[in-house]
Amino acid sequence: MIGIDWGTSSLRAYRFAADGGIADRRDTAGGILTVPPGGFPDALRAVAGGWIADGETQVLMCGMVGSRQGWVEAPYLPCPAGLDGLAAAAIRVPFDGADVRLLPGLSCRDRHGVPEVMRGEETQLLGAIAAGEAEATACLPGSHSKWARLAGGRVTGFTTHFTGEAFAALSGHTILARMMDPAAPDHAGAFARGVARAKQGGGLLHHLFGLRAASLFGEIAEAEAASFLSGLLIGHEVAAALEDGVAPPIVLIGSDALTARYAAALDAFGVPHRAAGPDAAARGLSLIAERLP
Repeated sequence: MIGIDWGTSSLRAYRFAADGGIADRRDTAGGILTVPPGGFPDALRAVAGGWIADGETQVLMCGMVGSRQGWVEAPYLPCPAGLDGLAAAAIRVPFDGADVRLLPGLSCRDRHGVPEVMRGEETQLLGAIAAGEAEATACLPGSHSKWARLAGGRVTGFTTHFTGEAFAALSGHTILARMMDPAAPDHAGAFARGVARAKQGGGLLHHLFGLRAASLFGEIAEAEAASFLSGLLIGHEVAAALEDGVAPPIVLIGSDALTARYAAALDAFGVPHRAAGPDAAARGLSLIAERLP
């Protein structure tokens, strides 16, 4: 079986052994935004055509490939949802030489009734957290960070935070960019100060201008400002997630660089956490594939 985690900016392909382990893998920068109209079949052949020629005739895909901008739109599956529900909701797409299916994303509403959506993270979540766990909270850092609640092997709800994209916009396209050195290395002390500021009252918008003023008074260096901003934004995200309620230890799913920052922020808030195992998406794809009708 072949599993494909196909996002906006990258593609990860896995060839699974009979026991569900990863026999081979390929990582590329060929996200959906690089695929021309009608080009998804050729893009799949480019990354997995050799495996298909070797006899792998089942392909299961998750992520933004199932969005409106992807190959075919796979409707969202409402929460709560688990492995069986995702397998049952997978849709077939035409492809010569293999049975290709797309997994849906998930949808829910936050505690105020505002809609939430995810695509791809659900597969990571169900691959990272054992189905037998009674209750768990996971955080998936990124451009649009997700905080998800799971119980009994199902995703019961989640919230999204615009943290990564906000950092890119603020540090590159506002007056804050004038006071930052984009090439400066991460500064743990400045990040910690940003998290500490997020724990104070006044709100994010006030805190953002405070960073500008601190620079004017020489209280923060250009080499430290980006790390402070990162800590400030992640700190506000963590505070909001804790306000919604969590079930520690928080399971951190993502790249080592990003999860290390969230681990530091959670430490500052006194919240236990643990790292998910590697290749959560691959594990989720394998588990879902076992349940396909």
